[in-house]
Amino acid sequence: MRRSRLVLFLTALALAVTAALTGAAAAHASSQAAPGPYVALGDSYSSGVGAGSYISSSGDCKRSTKAHPYLWAAANSPSSFSFTACSGARTGDVLSGQLGPLSASTALVSISIGGNDAGFADVMTTCVLQSDSSCLSRIATARAFVDSTLPGRLDGVYTAIRDRAPNAHVVVLGYPRFYRLGTSCVGLSETKRKAINDASDHLNNAIAQRARAYGYTFGDVRTTFTGHEICSGDSWLHSVDWLNIGNSYHPKAAGQSGGYLPVLNSAA
Repeated sequence: MRRSRLVLFLTALALAVTAALTGAAAAHASSQAAPGPYVALGDSYSSGVGAGSYISSSGDCKRSTKAHPYLWAAANSPSSFSFTACSGARTGDVLSGQLGPLSASTALVSISIGGNDAGFADVMTTCVLQSDSSCLSRIATARAFVDSTLPGRLDGVYTAIRDRAPNAHVVVLGYPRFYRLGTSCVGLSETKRKAINDASDHLNNAIAQRARAYGYTFGDVRTTFTGHEICSGDSWLHSVDWLNIGNSYHPKAAGQSGGYLPVLNSAA
């Protein structure tokens, strides 16, 4: 009689352990399942200008297979991947042409936007070709725009994302500092380089503030790019590329994989 009770007890215990292990395995398998739909929005820093290996069908948007959104999708196998980021995009371009893939089922959205609105290309052209005083004056104009106008434009984009993809986790990626300071470097003066870096910080702070106001995650790439700025000796950014001017001041493939992708990985 006692033996029968012992056998029943051990059998029940074995079944309970098996059920627990099976449940744990199922939970683990579920946690390892492919993520839901991923949509990558934004400008050239998201499309991958400067990284090469452009997708032919993307045309002038220059979406690269070496851009961080493409690399993330390849590594994580989301249930779908929509890559609408485009070279030269401003906030208005995102609103008018990039939001189509967003839906209530979208799980992840990444975006870098705001640099072109603030006059990124014109700032760099002025600083490369003109005097220190002209460079500083153009940067002052850009900073004033970031303070007065850019927040409202970012709000428009972030609101549209929230309205179209209310269940998505949104990662807003910033921009790197361009220059390593305090080193001997051919090209722009130290005055210009410092002013450009400070302007990048100013832009990042404005973007981060608006992103967090919406509960979005700000992905700060300044840390990952530290030690790999222009003038560092191991730059992940193009300087002026006179043979392909569009590459200038954009991340190389190493900047996408080593500077942006780790930040997206940790934020996603």
